[in-house]
Amino acid sequence: MELYFELKTLQLKETFSIAYGNYDKREALLVELSYLNGKGYGECVAIDYYQIDLKDFIIRLKEIQPLLEKQGIIHPTGFFRFLSGLDLHPFLLSALDCAYWDLFGKLENKSFVELNMIPSENLIESSITISVADVEDQIRKIENSNWNRFKVKCKGLNKDHIKKLLRLDHTIALDSNASFTDQDCLWLQENKYISRFSYLEQPRPVGNYNILNKASSANWMADEDCQNLSSLEELLPYYKSVNIKLMKCGGLTPALEMIRKAKELGYKVMIGCMTESTVGISAGCVLAGLADFADLDGANLISNDQASGNFVEKGKIILSGKPGLGIVLK
Repeated sequence: MELYFELKTLQLKETFSIAYGNYDKREALLVELSYLNGKGYGECVAIDYYQIDLKDFIIRLKEIQPLLEKQGIIHPTGFFRFLSGLDLHPFLLSALDCAYWDLFGKLENKSFVELNMIPSENLIESSITISVADVEDQIRKIENSNWNRFKVKCKGLNKDHIKKLLRLDHTIALDSNASFTDQDCLWLQENKYISRFSYLEQPRPVGNYNILNKASSANWMADEDCQNLSSLEELLPYYKSVNIKLMKCGGLTPALEMIRKAKELGYKVMIGCMTESTVGISAGCVLAGLADFADLDGANLISNDQASGNFVEKGKIILSGKPGLGIVLK
């Protein structure tokens, strides 16, 4: 097996504004694993609030490259056990795990969905993200969109803005990126109309969730609070839903386990994404048949997509049915 990797710059179609800052581009690390005539692809991106430095990842890839290239073709779960012994950051682990699933499926001539017997009919629609802006601008974007589901970014709580969003006849979620206060959360969960929002994502900074009342009207959803399998039981008294992102948890292999455990515990599950190309989004899409919510709009936000594969069009998740993750570089 051979390893290849390359840094890419993903240019955003417009400035992406969230509580953490404003972004016009994302740096991405493309990973390729190849064997015979098969090539599999994975991706991770530099996210400043996760303190990701892709140069550190490249150094680590060079260190482990001889070990990776000695590996024969085994089942992806076995390959993941090998990767788990290398002490890799979850973002880098995810890129390698996804690349291997893509390669393995292509060698077996079977899609990830086939290999894991995941439902592929009647998939939930994805939301599209509405950046932080004046609420009238946000409403205008929603009204002019041909998508059906929206995730509206907030930077702090403006009650008047919330009331205006609630009056819209659209499926809307809120994502504060940890910018709500305890008092904001109390106001939201004591307002019976808040149940009209499909979910309210990561209201407080990591670890500050004790104010949340799972039994309230608010469908609180954990994002940064929910990093891996071990966090699920701890969060259970506070959150109704969890956002599972491949880069957070380390790839498709651990995501499958997290989804299974989350469902057992009674959570609603969302498959989420970062700002990613179709390399990353193709991997997220294959899990849509197991999800209650999807937020897989990442590739729709960039202007220089580097691949084709599974994709999202006007919210509809479209699986290519091709072997592996169906990823082809442009």
